[in-house]
Amino acid sequence: MSRAPQSPDGRYAAKLLFQTRFEDDKPGGFRTVEERILLIEADTADAAYQAALKRGKEGSSTFTNDAGAQVFIEFVGVTDLMNLGPEVETDEVWYEIRRMKDPMQRKSDLVPKKADLSAVRLERRHSADSALAPHRRSPKR
Repeated sequence: MSRAPQSPDGRYAAKLLFQTRFEDDKPGGFRTVEERILLIEADTADAAYQAALKRGKEGSSTFTNDAGAQVFIEFVGVTDLMNLGPEVETDEVWYEIRRMKDPMQRKSDLVPKKADLSAVRLERRHSADSALAPHRRSPKR
């Protein structure tokens, strides 16, 4: 029996899909989804896939929101698994190579402004929230 080929660096990236569902949602509608990209160390693609499935199942959760409704974060599945071989830098976790019409000419449509990037928006919002919150004094020790 031949063994499956191994990843030279033992690194894989798995793209996982989750959906958010509320207790009174009806099937057939649009849902908010989340895609997570995980770095997985494994000897083979099959081992990486099994690890991705496990992480996805562990990522499912249920909680009650502020309005008292149950919210379900549900693992849908692994949508892609990429072998991060020697062609990838050590800090790269995902890449896609595809054809695109005139990317440089359409740069302003394709590349968001720095202020519109998710991490920058989140920090800006957190800063604004902190500035509006009443300042609390630290308890004396």
